[in-house]
Amino acid sequence: MTKVQTLVVTHAEGMTTAQTREQCITSLEIAQLTGKMHKDVMKAIRNMEPAWEQEHGRKFALMQIREDLPNNGYRLRPVFSLTKIESLYIATKFNDVARARLVLRWEELEKKSLTQPLSMGRENEAPLMLETEEEMMKRCDSIRRQQIGSENAPSDGCMTASEVAKMLDMETKDLNRLLVTAGLQFWNGGRYKLTDDYQGRGLTKERKFHYYSLDGEKKERFYLVWTPEGADYIRKMINA
Repeated sequence: MTKVQTLVVTHAEGMTTAQTREQCITSLEIAQLTGKMHKDVMKAIRNMEPAWEQEHGRKFALMQIREDLPNNGYRLRPVFSLTKIESLYIATKFNDVARARLVLRWEELEKKSLTQPLSMGRENEAPLMLETEEEMMKRCDSIRRQQIGSENAPSDGCMTASEVAKMLDMETKDLNRLLVTAGLQFWNGGRYKLTDDYQGRGLTKERKFHYYSLDGEKKERFYLVWTPEGADYIRKMINA
């Protein structure tokens, strides 16, 4: 069994001077706190990094820790080093229990920092005012909404099957059945898709839907939406 040793700063991509003055927590400790595999935590961090970089102009700090091996050797293991605000952003993917453990760990770290002497050169610095969990979650939700909005921008102005059906005074299930019979769409992989004969005609777009499983894992699903041209084509087809 390996033993985790001191953090070794061999690569600090995205780390700023302000970050080095803040308390940080590693992705490995987050994994231990939440009972998750470290590789899964690392994957979650990488997936959420683009939205964070877009909002804050920097990536998460990627570093390494030294782990002693049974043969008296050692290995360097890549980890992310996250500030409180960054780690709580990542925790939006976790379930309530995992988020609670992380929040309590930060409370413990902050209490320890208040009882420890100030390091050299920090005597005149004001205490760091960190956001509350509620404020953090609200800001993270805002970041996620912006990211999803950007991803779905190409489908702006399109209509779902339900909206098209309502326009035509039909039930959604009846419209979908009619479109299948007419050869416009088919059911595959849990969703409707446009048939090959109607590809490339500007009738549809794909829209992404984000949701979370019961254990807090982020999922995404695609569904078909109809462009104004596509909705007009359906209307003319039904009227004919």
